[in-house]
Amino acid sequence: MKKEYIITRQGKDFVLYAGLLDEAHQQGLKRISTTLIQIPHADNGMMAVVQAEVETERGIFSGIGDASPQNVTRMIVPHLLRMAETRSKARALRDAVNVGVTAVEELIDFDEIDDNQRGPSEAAASGAGVAREAAEPYRNDIPKASPYKPASANQLATIAKLSRLLGQPQEPSEDMTSAEASERITELSREYNERKGVASRRSA
Repeated sequence: MKKEYIITRQGKDFVLYAGLLDEAHQQGLKRISTTLIQIPHADNGMMAVVQAEVETERGIFSGIGDASPQNVTRMIVPHLLRMAETRSKARALRDAVNVGVTAVEELIDFDEIDDNQRGPSEAAASGAGVAREAAEPYRNDIPKASPYKPASANQLATIAKLSRLLGQPQEPSEDMTSAEASERITELSREYNERKGVASRRSA
């Protein structure tokens, strides 16, 4: 991975999506495809879920990305689908090119992204964190999955689909609430990415 695509924040390294894509091309990238698993809606807490598949000369790698008003900044909220897709591709590409560090696009604090793109001197002058603090009240107004409202058919279908992708087919309980379903989708997405990451490291 070229050093220009690696950035450091608070002692931790992060990789830019552009760097992952560049490295994948160098390693024989053949294909990147994405599948929309869940459309953001008030019934599911406005969570978008996308699966990505990356094919290189080493094989096929996949990842799942999610985006909701709770894990992006205010300026990204209108673009949840695109962010979920970018995150899914970043996770699949990280496995494909054997990069263990987190992609910048996976971070919740996008002030860090802007800071690194502007450079250290400009970032310091901009007052990092101001946008994040301003976004908090806005996030509180975003529709969230009700703790009492029943899970939507879309949420139940998403849970079933993610379970199949994990090789553990199961039909979610119809007694599940919308909030419980939203949490379950997040858990399954995380498990999927962790499992795929372990598998790719073993085959490397």
